[in-house]
Amino acid sequence: MKILYISGREPTYVRNDMMLKGLKRCGADVLEFTDGSASYLARYCKVIGKYIIGNKDDIDLNFVGFFGQPLVLLIRRFTRKPIIFDAFLSAYDTMCFDRRKFKPNSPAGNFFFWLDKSSCEKSDRILLDTVAHIDYFTDTFGLPRNKFNKVFVGADDSLFYPRDADRKDGRFRVFYYATYLPLHGTEHVVQAAKILEREREIEFLVVGKGPQQKRIRKLAAEIGVQNVNFVDWVAYGNLPLEIARADICLGGHFSAIEKARRVIAGKTYQFIAMKKPVIVGDCPANQELFTNKENALFVKMADGESLASAILELRDNASLRMQIAENGYKTFLERCSTEVIGEELKRIIGAFR
Repeated sequence: MKILYISGREPTYVRNDMMLKGLKRCGADVLEFTDGSASYLARYCKVIGKYIIGNKDDIDLNFVGFFGQPLVLLIRRFTRKPIIFDAFLSAYDTMCFDRRKFKPNSPAGNFFFWLDKSSCEKSDRILLDTVAHIDYFTDTFGLPRNKFNKVFVGADDSLFYPRDADRKDGRFRVFYYATYLPLHGTEHVVQAAKILEREREIEFLVVGKGPQQKRIRKLAAEIGVQNVNFVDWVAYGNLPLEIARADICLGGHFSAIEKARRVIAGKTYQFIAMKKPVIVGDCPANQELFTNKENALFVKMADGESLASAILELRDNASLRMQIAENGYKTFLERCSTEVIGEELKRIIGAFR
């Protein structure tokens, strides 16, 4: 089967990268219209140009990756061939409730609502990462549930795999990275670190930059946090080494934003792929993949004290750390690896043969 793949975000973006790898793993012949430009406008202009001038006559299926809502509407005007749309997230939810850029009933809010609903209606199959997320789409946009399939985000296991990294500093390192979006709840990580300052051997490495970075750094300065090392960023290829050096990893999400309850953080898959004990928020999405104290440790959402207590519990219980790490890795291999995602995509695509 020949599949046209097009996306609004760059092909290296984690979700798109995993979808492309999965499609190729399942044996599809993929015609790729993607672009790695820095801005959305440049990417859309270039991928639309590729689509318009490209030879599409012999394709069997269109696969629209993230962020593809506008692309679905364009492609449907030119073809009657099936469209599989990897929605991944709601533009309406992200802009109005997660980032709070617009009010839901504002002209912009109504536009993003229409964009989500229309692109899903014009697609033959819609992919999302969790059942909780599917529930949101069906309830919010009035879409039929039988159009949806769940495909976990997963992680690139050619890069994220168990490896040793020597550390002889005698410290207990807690690793976390984020792009400082409100969704992530990074402030609760900082608050947990402050609570644990009396535990001299515990240190936090917080990596990333983004919209709320200044606010979080200001919070850390105001409460006088001394046990957090903030690093602006680590090259993607070097990220596994930092994960390997950690004793435990914080998957999240930790905010009280409703979207945080519907998605599993992409970093969480990377951590379990590397056989690291992981702490996650206790929410419906994480419950689809994890069981508390079996393959992850759950904490209350938006609660720095709960997070601090969980870190102490794992520090003081080596056997629990090992159990969670081993079972998390087993969960990854059975449900989230590139091979498993490829097989899931193969099954979904097979329905259009």
